[in-house]
Amino acid sequence: MTQLTPANAERLRQAFLHCRDMEGSLRERLEAYAAAGRDIFPAYSEAVDRLVGRLKQNGGGESAPRPGEAMPPFMLPDDRGRLVTLPALLQQGPVIAMFFRGHWCPYCRINVGAVVKALDRIQQRGGQVVGIMPETQKYASQFKAEAGAPFPILTDLDNGYALSLNLAIWLDSEIQGLLSYLDFSDFHGNDGWVLPIPATFVVGRDGMVKARFVDPDFRKRMEIDDLLKAVEDAGR
Repeated sequence: MTQLTPANAERLRQAFLHCRDMEGSLRERLEAYAAAGRDIFPAYSEAVDRLVGRLKQNGGGESAPRPGEAMPPFMLPDDRGRLVTLPALLQQGPVIAMFFRGHWCPYCRINVGAVVKALDRIQQRGGQVVGIMPETQKYASQFKAEAGAPFPILTDLDNGYALSLNLAIWLDSEIQGLLSYLDFSDFHGNDGWVLPIPATFVVGRDGMVKARFVDPDFRKRMEIDDLLKAVEDAGR
């Protein structure tokens, strides 16, 4: 079965809620949801495996800014349309810049929830968080509200900033067919089927990347303990 049935969509929703709220590390929760997805919607999991394999073979994300390199500045609107810039954020301390695929992505929703729960510890280390996604402000606002995120969620329309970091990828026709129940043209304001590779960059006040997590497999994200250590190191 290559299409997601309503019954299986509900099973995935229940699996998401369970994995989002379960005890355990971020990795354990993500792996639990990936296992549920493989059981409930195997066609999609297998297509993702093939996509990830191609991306890794072609060095997807490898040329994104590395530790010791400058983080290119951005100027992007938040969910209220206010422009946010990286230089202005850096005046307040190290910045954690996180790329998310979209409000619809369960892995991103689990990821951002874990970051929100760790926010006090991040701030105690002098860090601040900003999320970046390719969706219009309507959906950025929805993502922010669901997560209870007090930090900015910025709209990178047409993936312009992600493209400048070599993080943007095109979803092939197989993935498009399996995700056809989602209205990406509405989410993105275009018909491009382009998403960012989820990535996390910890940027020091000097504008240099101190740590990064870039993996073409969107089912994997930077662990919270690694994030906290990177922020602490960046603040020294």
